[in-house]
Amino acid sequence: MRRRLASLTLATTSLVLVAFLVPLAVLVQALVAERATGTAAAWAGSVAATAALGDRDALAAAIAQARGAGVPVTVFLPGDRFVGEPATRGPGVRLAELGRSLTVDTPQGREVLVAVQGDGTTVVRALVAPERLREGVTRTWLVLGLMGLALLLVGALVADRLARSLIGPVADAAGVARRLGGGDLAARVTPGGPPEIRDVGAALNQLAGRIDGLLRRERESVADLSHRLRTPVTALRLEVDAMRDRDDAARVGAAVTSVERMVTQVITEARRSGAEPGPGCDAAEVVAERVAFWSALADDQNRPRSVRLSPGPLPVPVRAEDLAALVDLLLENVFAHTPEGTPFTVELTGRPGGAVLTVGDEGPGFPGADPVERGASGAGSTGLGLDIARRTAEESGGALRVRNGPVGAQVIVDLGILRKPAGP
Repeated sequence: MRRRLASLTLATTSLVLVAFLVPLAVLVQALVAERATGTAAAWAGSVAATAALGDRDALAAAIAQARGAGVPVTVFLPGDRFVGEPATRGPGVRLAELGRSLTVDTPQGREVLVAVQGDGTTVVRALVAPERLREGVTRTWLVLGLMGLALLLVGALVADRLARSLIGPVADAAGVARRLGGGDLAARVTPGGPPEIRDVGAALNQLAGRIDGLLRRERESVADLSHRLRTPVTALRLEVDAMRDRDDAARVGAAVTSVERMVTQVITEARRSGAEPGPGCDAAEVVAERVAFWSALADDQNRPRSVRLSPGPLPVPVRAEDLAALVDLLLENVFAHTPEGTPFTVELTGRPGGAVLTVGDEGPGFPGADPVERGASGAGSTGLGLDIARRTAEESGGALRVRNGPVGAQVIVDLGILRKPAGP
């Protein structure tokens, strides 16, 4: 836009300058020629007045004075005689001998012819050389061109300042919009520029404040709803404590503890700003702990399992709570959507900058719909589990992939930065 405004201003200035300077240049040339012709006509008239007196000496003196002024004068006397600068009797001279005074343009220059009546017709010819007709025109044109160029430069500077005053506030508003899109809800526009652009900045600030308020209200609502779950969980804890079978009580108590941990995580996550980065964790430790938790249920359902975990530490840029929830979601899908006794595998391998977690089973596999799409489910569930896992992976800089193998299905989660490092 800045370049377009500058180009438009330069084009408009150029048109104005051309419309002004070209007629002015033509007028200057015409004025110079007219001035030179007028000077020659004045000398021709003076010599003609002297020639009418019939004094040959005075006529010679007048011709000499005109020559000194740079105007060559020739006096054609009746017959074939002439006085002054040698010249031929051209068509203009012959026409002037009929008693007419006139001006004729010839290849030698412009002839100013004055007829003098007496004993015959005497013709006084003053010649204006071509260079006298254009004397000083080139210099004047050069001055006009330099003036036009200076005006173009001034116009370009004015256009650049004008464009900068318009583009600056627009670019500031665009930068704030990008920051808001990136999650920085504290970004605001400093209003500036024309009134229309200031209105845009004020509207963008109002929109940012409205979005921030809505998100805060939503986070608090989720936190409040999650906090209400503590009451039934506490009651469930009391029921567990009252159980007589200590083994069953321990197993159910572990499940209740997991529920309490998830409720606490939901409250913490709801009250945390979405753009707030979290500390990383050791993926080997977290995955091992969650696999051990689900192993008890796997034993109850007679599910063979293959667990291959690389030795830690395997640091990944994911919160321990988020990674634990991700592992729970993947294993919960295995237990919920495959028959009892179905084998499953959990594999964790390290790589530079992160780790790769693979959870597979030998069940019926994923249905035809995209299982990662939010809300899509082919087994009657909410369809949110894999989408939550995908968002956790992408927030760490990785990705989540699913595929159906020859037998069963696999979910592959890349944790950590997958992008190539930027160049120097």
